Amino acid sequence: MLEPHRDSAGLIDALELDALPSGIEWDGRIAYLDRDGVLNIGSEDYVNSPAEVVLLPDAGTSVGRLRRAGYRIVIVTNQSPVGRGLWNSRNLDSIHTRLREMLLAEDVDAHLDLVLYSPYAPWEGAWARKPHPGMLEAGRQLLDAAAEDIDFATLQLMFDDDWQDRPDESTSFMVGDRGVDMAAALAFGVTGIRCNPDIGLSGVVDSILGGAA
Repeated sequence: MLEPHRDSAGLIDALELDALPSGIEWDGRIAYLDRDGVLNIGSEDYVNSPAEVVLLPDAGTSVGRLRRAGYRIVIVTNQSPVGRGLWNSRNLDSIHTRLREMLLAEDVDAHLDLVLYSPYAPWEGAWARKPHPGMLEAGRQLLDAAAEDIDFATLQLMFDDDWQDRPDESTSFMVGDRGVDMAAALAFGVTGIRCNPDIGLSGVVDSILGGAA
């Protein structure tokens, strides 16, 4: 099983969650978000450095709104340049550090609770690469373990048919700009919401929250 990778950490390293705004108690809702075309401008030639990170309009405000509404944020992004040898995971970490900084500069509540990525090339058939749901599966288990204060040293993630006793995902959703994102959402059993890659998350956040601030 080719598992997902985690930004700046091992996959099952301990995860500490930032408190939700205004003392909101997390009820299990997750916003699974693709990265390029959802939070930042994507490119056919990839986002190759921190200097190339350009936020889409109101991306930070939209993430902040989701967290103020009680959602935790899990980024699930295919990043095959790592597996193709174009650049390494340290470069990807620096890109995500810049992304986090830019989101928080726009909205102080725009924390990304977890960033997962698939470094694998399409021909490797990795369960962690969308359209497969491996990153979403890992995201749910990691957030639940952190919220329940489970000892990560004992954590064993389950994927595909090995994961039988799954929690209800009816109040969570996945936003992406491509068919592979919607296929991963469908495979995982979560509502998929497709956005315009020129607008991103801000174009669909009102429909998600029903106009709530």
